[in-house]
Amino acid sequence: GEHIKNWRKRYFILRDDGSLIGFKVQPEPGQYADPLNNFTVKDCQVMRQDRPRAFTFIIRGLQWAQVIERMFCVDTHDEREKWVAAIEYVDRNLRQDIEMAEEASTLEQQNLRDKFNLSTRKNSSSKITLDNFEFLKVLGKGTFGKVVLCREKASAHLYAIKVLKKQVVIAKDEVAHTLTENRVLQTISHPFIIALKYSFQDAHRLFFVIEYVNGGELFFHLSRERVFGEEKTRFYGAEILLALEYLHAQGIIYRDLKLENLLLDREGHIKIADFGLCKEDIIYGRTTRTFCGTPEYLAPEVLDDTDYGRAVDWWGLGVVMYEMVCGRLPFYNRDHDVLFELILADEVRFPPGLGPDACNLLTGLLTKEPSKRLGGSERDAQDIKEHAFFCRIHWDQLLTRQLTPPFIPQVTSDTDTRYFDQEFTGESVELTPPDYHGTEGPTFGLNSISEEVEQPYFQQFSYHGTTSLVGSAGSAVAAVETPLTTEAPAKGERCMVDEHDPSSGSE
Repeated sequence: GEHIKNWRKRYFILRDDGSLIGFKVQPEPGQYADPLNNFTVKDCQVMRQDRPRAFTFIIRGLQWAQVIERMFCVDTHDEREKWVAAIEYVDRNLRQDIEMAEEASTLEQQNLRDKFNLSTRKNSSSKITLDNFEFLKVLGKGTFGKVVLCREKASAHLYAIKVLKKQVVIAKDEVAHTLTENRVLQTISHPFIIALKYSFQDAHRLFFVIEYVNGGELFFHLSRERVFGEEKTRFYGAEILLALEYLHAQGIIYRDLKLENLLLDREGHIKIADFGLCKEDIIYGRTTRTFCGTPEYLAPEVLDDTDYGRAVDWWGLGVVMYEMVCGRLPFYNRDHDVLFELILADEVRFPPGLGPDACNLLTGLLTKEPSKRLGGSERDAQDIKEHAFFCRIHWDQLLTRQLTPPFIPQVTSDTDTRYFDQEFTGESVELTPPDYHGTEGPTFGLNSISEEVEQPYFQQFSYHGTTSLVGSAGSAVAAVETPLTTEAPAKGERCMVDEHDPSSGSE
């Protein structure tokens, strides 16, 4: 039949149940109830072609008893390849029978899901408890509790569980920060930010079930190498920049950027962790006043006890990039009063041999006045991305993890914990109940703490993974959920694209 000449912009989301749903603009996270288009990729055939436009692909499949072809177009070859690979991956999974799916390599499945950042949709009403997990190794310990490597029994996927003692959280006035971290992690999704799978509680503790990455902290690797060099610093700095850009677009400032909160995954990409100090509802022009952070990384405006905004994160980026490329902090003194004076008044100095672009970038990021700081304008991250230091970065490829990291962690398996402190990994994974004074009581098995007793502080704490878990690309919810141009099909075909939608416009 005669083809419709106009193309309509649509924002499509591919689910791993095979549904391909389209919206006029990017929907809010979780607001997927009323799509303009609702297709399926189950039992489909995907064909590439470069007509009538470049980077076109066609999805051919059955609707009712009729073969339907739907034509899509994206902006680049890489985008098309990403979409085709993701669609074929989902279709292949749907074709497998239950037995084959159970026998499939869980590692391969997780790696593919991470690679394509597929949005998942769960409809689980069952209660998550410790009984759902097998605890394997202690990864770390702190004031509030510990982090334990675990395996989810139902899926065999590995996760890290952060275990916080309620009494300590309450006693140290960390309830608000803990709830903020839980709330924020439920709503964000980015390839360079650690992902939350579940959160739940029992009588004594709070549990965050988060994405497990075993490449180690940047702090660990920099301590070994002393200095990263400009190329490695450029790569890590760019990935951190994209994560902060995404957070700022969501109205969130991070406020706790430091090497200890920057992890590497198995492939060598950045994952930002620990969202306890982040602040919501901070867009350009809005400010907050809370004094918080790590002393060596505090921005001058925080120390001045004045209102501050999202430019604090660009100061933090400047500090961690300075550490990477120079091998030391830009300002340091053991006496915090002296340290704070240095941050407020001292000029940043650079070692000989550091390139002019690196010096210029760090000078811009470490500018005392936030309004004059690189990234401090309404353009936010865009000003930093356009700096000469980053001129060789292909931002789209970086965001979709297509660029090879400068260092690949030398891990032999998913349970290889060589980059974690051996002081912790050799400890028992058993949990101990806190007594009324906040100290540890007699040891007993994990499964004996299974009853969830909610306290007034934590009534809304539990989260069972009902929204997208992983990654995003640019302003998209997930890497495969990018704006996609679609051509309406031939007249007379049964399709949910509205051929006469007057508000859809044409290109």
